[in-house]
Amino acid sequence: MKTDAQAGPVSLVRQSLAWLLILAIGAMIAVAVVVPRVGGAVPYVIETGSMQPGLPPGTLVVVRPVAPERIAIGDVVTYQLVSGQPEVVTHRVVAQGIDMTGKPRFRTQGDANNAADPGWVQPVQVRGERWYAVPLLGYVTTLLTGAQRALLVLVLAGVLLAYAAFMFATDLRDRVRIRRGVSS
Repeated sequence: MKTDAQAGPVSLVRQSLAWLLILAIGAMIAVAVVVPRVGGAVPYVIETGSMQPGLPPGTLVVVRPVAPERIAIGDVVTYQLVSGQPEVVTHRVVAQGIDMTGKPRFRTQGDANNAADPGWVQPVQVRGERWYAVPLLGYVTTLLTGAQRALLVLVLAGVLLAYAAFMFATDLRDRVRIRRGVSS
């Protein structure tokens, strides 16, 4: 039986790459699914180039709720184009105002756009402000529907847990064999 020191460089590299892959997939799941849910946030995907270079297409942007009075010029917000409708836009606040009833309103603009967006954004339209963004991760989420993403997360989590259990069991078996002096 070979010990870790005798296993050879190829085996060590293969095992290291496997663990790196497990950690990378786990990190992606945490960033895209777990952290937003725990933090009360919602992930969205940037689909156009209007927020380049900071938020290029394919960026996963995680948005958390924000009180309208806390929104300031320069903040990046995600808002409904039409109140109550699912279509949203993520743009930067470039101006603030107050309507005739005393409620705040916001003018937005994409960083790559030459002009502000038409019309004012009302507080009821604002889904939240940018909490964090991860380039390219949005491409992965757009390939799948919500139900497919949930199933994929469960399958990947199961596979990762099974692989981790296998690795631990194999290591434990090898350590027991070494202690008993059994070699293969």
